[in-house]
Amino acid sequence: MVNAAYAASLREKASLLPLSPGVYIMRGDGGKVIYVGKSKKLKNRVSQYFHETDFKSVKTDMMTSLVRDFEYIVCDTETEALTLENSLIKLYKPRYNIKLKDDKSYPYISVNMHDEYPRFTVTRKREDPRALYFGPYSGTTVVYGIINAMQKTFGLPACNRRFPRDKGKVTHCIYRQIGCLAPCDENVTSEQYRESFSEAVDFLSGNYKKITDELTEKMLYASENEMFEAAAVCRDRIRAIEKLREKQKVVASPEVERDVISAYAGDAVSAVCVFYIRGGKLTDSEIFYFSGGEILDSSALCSFICELYVRREYIPKEITVGGELSESDKELCESWLSEKTNRKVNLTIPLRGEKKKLCDMAKENAEQKCKEYLLSSQKTDKTLARLASLAGLETVPERIEAFDISNIGDEHITAGMVVFENGKPKKSDYRIFRMKTVSTRDDYASMREAVSRRCAHFSDDGAVAPDLFLIDGGAAHVSAAKQAMREAGYDIPTLGMVKDDKHRTRALVGEDGDEIQILSEQQVYSLIYKIQEEVHRFTISKMMGGKRKAEKTSVLENVSGVGKAKAKALLAVFGGLSAIKKADISELCRVKGITESIAKNIKEYFR
Repeated sequence: MVNAAYAASLREKASLLPLSPGVYIMRGDGGKVIYVGKSKKLKNRVSQYFHETDFKSVKTDMMTSLVRDFEYIVCDTETEALTLENSLIKLYKPRYNIKLKDDKSYPYISVNMHDEYPRFTVTRKREDPRALYFGPYSGTTVVYGIINAMQKTFGLPACNRRFPRDKGKVTHCIYRQIGCLAPCDENVTSEQYRESFSEAVDFLSGNYKKITDELTEKMLYASENEMFEAAAVCRDRIRAIEKLREKQKVVASPEVERDVISAYAGDAVSAVCVFYIRGGKLTDSEIFYFSGGEILDSSALCSFICELYVRREYIPKEITVGGELSESDKELCESWLSEKTNRKVNLTIPLRGEKKKLCDMAKENAEQKCKEYLLSSQKTDKTLARLASLAGLETVPERIEAFDISNIGDEHITAGMVVFENGKPKKSDYRIFRMKTVSTRDDYASMREAVSRRCAHFSDDGAVAPDLFLIDGGAAHVSAAKQAMREAGYDIPTLGMVKDDKHRTRALVGEDGDEIQILSEQQVYSLIYKIQEEVHRFTISKMMGGKRKAEKTSVLENVSGVGKAKAKALLAVFGGLSAIKKADISELCRVKGITESIAKNIKEYFR
């Protein structure tokens, strides 16, 4: 219950609210926003918080006890209130609201069957009206796994060659030896390739019976005509398809496309599980975690659903929800989703039958993932606490930032920074620093510049300083980083990650050169090793990316009339040299600064 000193005044203030749709903002000590909610009737909803009722959960009651004041914004409609609520949650990041941290677009598998030699491509946009799209999937790892399985099962090329351009240019193809149809062979026709590719598309579409029936017919024909090699190929392909099919759980009729959403609210951590059902198959799933303190009720679930789909290119016609979603919140979600898609979207809350079983299965997955998450978190907490003890840190390092320097001689000098929060990488906070003041190979000067530039951003709005800096290097590298920090007015604990002769993590070291042995501390060692490998990988990849970009730019600069600015403009529009080479003069002229004469020079240069 709300603090007694504030209860009477808050109840009186709530009684004066209008019976209109709107958003309310709960504030705690110091005016800090601790919760944002929406309501169809502001007066009724807000008043409930400040009276003794049975509707409140333990978490809601805890939140209410911290409320010192509130404010509200009246909206014209409940849908408008929902949109505003999501915006304010992103702005204030209130302690008790569930916050969807993965604000990302989702990948699809795309294919254009109008191409002579169609290929599977990965995209996050459904822009081409001629293309077929499969998905969305939870991440690119899943997508590339599916494409790889398609290539192996149906004998499709996994190489980067393009056809018919590269047809007949390869005499010995290694992929052919491991089952590829080998369209690079002049004897393999486009019709043969398209036949295999169509089988893969049919599989993704859920037409298993059609594929296996056709292959069985071909196998029998080949066998009857003593074409035993061809019959064996068909037999092996049928087996591969059946094996691949077993990995995808069939949960509905082939025409069904549906998302299933269920939540599990735990004391220490909560989770929402989303099943993606496409073509009647459970093709993918995704788990979203929230802290145990965040309120996961009907209103929060409604907000989650809308935030989940706000950046989606595709929303199915049916979304099945398991859990406490009130009728008014259900109608609100339906209205918002239908308005976004310009077609009717149905939300169903099943009480029995197959849909209810799917919801229960999703909830079981959410609960199991919460248990695994807690075990992992407890393990990580112990590891970080042990690291703090070994290094003599005053606080457990929840946020760690690690730096590495990479270069090629005196060129492309790059510093990379990776971030680990609670033992897990936070890739959205990764940063790259291309040296501005260092022109020759000098790791210490480069480290000073990188750390100095990082410290300059600590005063930015929303910036978070780390609990610990880790530097890939020894005591001298640590000293360079500490010098930059002192000049910026900061004193953050900093340790170097020392490697042995075989380039493996060996120990941690401070500015004074004293080493902290971690080889016998298995969990601490594993964490430091993971951080060191990740910062090295990230820095190298960004440095090489900059090198390749510079090389592409320098090649274009050899063309008469093309300088650095025009080279960058060309690469920005076409994405790479191969596309520039294929473009005709009219396409090249669409790039700012490229005249017809320069376009002709480009075509002549790459002829």
